[in-house]
Amino acid sequence: MNDAVQASPEAKTPDHRMSAGFVAERACPQPNSRVTRTFAGARELLRSSDVRQAGGEAMKMVIDNPDHVSFFFLDGEVHKKRRASVAGYFTPKAIVTRYHPIINDSMDELIADLQAKGSGILDEMALLVAANVTAEILGLDCSGNAMAMARRIHEIRRTDDPAEAKRLREEFYQLHIAPAVAARRDDPRDDVISYMTKEGYSKAAMMIECATYGTAGVSTTREFIGMAAWHLFARTELKEQFLAADEAGQFAILQEILRLDPVTSYLYRVADVDMPDAAEGPIKAGDVVAIDIRSANVDTAVVGECPLAFDGDRAEKVRNVASYLNFGDGPHRCPGSQVALHETRMFLDRLMRVPGIRLAKPPVMILANNTQSYEIREAVVACDKV
Repeated sequence: MNDAVQASPEAKTPDHRMSAGFVAERACPQPNSRVTRTFAGARELLRSSDVRQAGGEAMKMVIDNPDHVSFFFLDGEVHKKRRASVAGYFTPKAIVTRYHPIINDSMDELIADLQAKGSGILDEMALLVAANVTAEILGLDCSGNAMAMARRIHEIRRTDDPAEAKRLREEFYQLHIAPAVAARRDDPRDDVISYMTKEGYSKAAMMIECATYGTAGVSTTREFIGMAAWHLFARTELKEQFLAADEAGQFAILQEILRLDPVTSYLYRVADVDMPDAAEGPIKAGDVVAIDIRSANVDTAVVGECPLAFDGDRAEKVRNVASYLNFGDGPHRCPGSQVALHETRMFLDRLMRVPGIRLAKPPVMILANNTQSYEIREAVVACDKV
């Protein structure tokens, strides 16, 4: 879909989604999986203790030593314990004291460069902010080039070739992880590398952990920023509403944008036991279920009327599900969701106030086959030169 407002033939109300047509044509659930589309069915599975993660890397992961496997791929009590050990990276205090200064410094650099040149590439700008924050969380800032780190993580994420993935991981380890480990042995800090060094993680375990954090922290946030910016550029009244809102109001706008255009289309779970009373019909042990985030996020039973239209007040109308399934749900709900929201809010608040700011070239959308997620590329923003 282009950036024009589309009409919903069913509801005869505006359809403000940017990615729906593109994703519908290209994305599909993995073979041999059944699909859950309602909000109730999706949340039931995401919160259930009778299922495990499935799909992608989760199906390939060998958990012979849970202590050295990324907590993203664990379930049950071991997952709960490991998740608690990293909770400190994502507290409100950490976001404000550790990450806000990084975001502000990054935006100072980006805005100065944008105004000096008169234009910039949106996704590259978003990548810098996301990379700098993720490097701080991981402890990879000592490598001196967060952008290079982010690009290598993205290459690992996109490749379908096992040999190429192995080569990229080795390169990533030598150029980014190994220097950080050496630095943190002498000067441990409150970051992922320091934790893994202290706990004696293997080289392979470190690569998996950093790549997983990096994908969540860099790639997903980068696309979120790009999509939200596209929405604001497409509708002047929405941009004005965003700039006039307080922090809570801006977060509500971002959640509504992400409800309409979630970066990830499907989450996967596999049943450990028979689930005869599941909300969308019986599930047998071993069944893999694809949870359709897009469909669940427009379920009128939960989000109310005109589900395809942007409604900045929707969060107040559906108080208990204001974030919908934008960041998942249950024990595996994205732990860095608040970091991503703060990055996106601060990025857009600064960018949209630049004199003369406009979208000179709309983005090209790409589908990442490994994750069935969209990517926003090649959008050019322009402004008055200083």
